[in-house]
Amino acid sequence: MCLNVCALSIVKALGLGYPAVQLVFLRSLVGLLVMLPVIWQCRSTFSAVDRPWLHVLRVVLSALTLTASFFAIARLPFAMFTSISFTRPVVTMILAMLVLHEVMHARRWLAAGLAFVGVFIAVDPSMLDPSVFESSWGVPAAVLMVLFGTSAIVLTRYLSTTPVLTMMVFYSVGLTVLTAPFAMITWTPLEPSHWLPLIAIGLFAQAAQFCFLNAHKRAEAAFLSVLGYLSLVLSTFVGFLFFKEVPTLAFIVGSSLIVVAAIWTSLSA
Repeated sequence: MCLNVCALSIVKALGLGYPAVQLVFLRSLVGLLVMLPVIWQCRSTFSAVDRPWLHVLRVVLSALTLTASFFAIARLPFAMFTSISFTRPVVTMILAMLVLHEVMHARRWLAAGLAFVGVFIAVDPSMLDPSVFESSWGVPAAVLMVLFGTSAIVLTRYLSTTPVLTMMVFYSVGLTVLTAPFAMITWTPLEPSHWLPLIAIGLFAQAAQFCFLNAHKRAEAAFLSVLGYLSLVLSTFVGFLFFKEVPTLAFIVGSSLIVVAAIWTSLSA
């Protein structure tokens, strides 16, 4: 959780100076280079992968998710970005019902409604004012991040029989290859002082993924999902300390509703 917040903090600090897809490419390239020894050591396990086009689709959705995410966080308060991302469990639940035909009980519908009411309250209506046009694009980008991200999660569930290592390799290689041409087209020369923090984005993100997978081997998913909501406290603190973002009363009320709905969804799963 802390590693992920560190990576996003760098994106937030530098994101307005570079295209989002360029940052995604650099993040995925660094992650791929870190994984190369593992890929080479376990190369024999990748010879027979079933449903390759579904893996490609998952990578496409992941690329869209990260691009929208990096675009949004550079333009939204850190805590608000985190709050909107907490609607993912609720949206995932709805998509799982529609695509995977999972049963959705009445209490889950109530949780979904509560989460979206929370988003409506937490998002400052002034962000939709044309006078703050640049900031207003952060909200729809965050919504797209949730939609693309939840679609990728549902597809990951569908591919649950695929080994984790194979999924990680497809993700790292596919993300790098897919974003490379778009990054080259929109490339902005890097400031010399930005090289190290931009490389750190990939290192933090890859380390966070490693910790996430290991955590799920050692603890129950319900406990970890609830623990993950502490990232809202951490992101609010980071936003206040480093980006001078003071949370409003509306945000506190709305984000509280989102967290309650997300915890309710996780514990009732």
